Amino acid sequence: PCNLTGWWENDLGSKMQVFKVNNDGTFSGEYHTAVSSTKKPIQPSPLIGSQHLDEDGQCTFGFTVNWKKFSDSTAVFVGQCFNGDDGKEVLHTSWLLREKVDSEPGDWKATR
Repeated sequence: PCNLTGWWENDLGSKMQVFKVNNDGTFSGEYHTAVSSTKKPIQPSPLIGSQHLDEDGQCTFGFTVNWKKFSDSTAVFVGQCFNGDDGKEVLHTSWLLREKVDSEPGDWKATR
């Protein structure tokens, strides 16, 4: 089975540490992004998530990152863990990022 606990790195150099996956699939950790549009210094940000645990080990999961330490935005990630042919675990994810806007007319540009 795929174990999310530990360090993960994506193609852009961002890193995520999952501290521990509980028996019910919940987990927490920190996300260390390598990319940001804010002018403030990037800082590690808390994440919280849930993993769907099943028999074949190629589990789906989702987590939320609150960038509150340096940005007015929140991101959600969903993905699946795969056991590759080489035996290494690989995560494939998609994400949405919501930035704060000052008014409802600006809502159209708030989600990427």
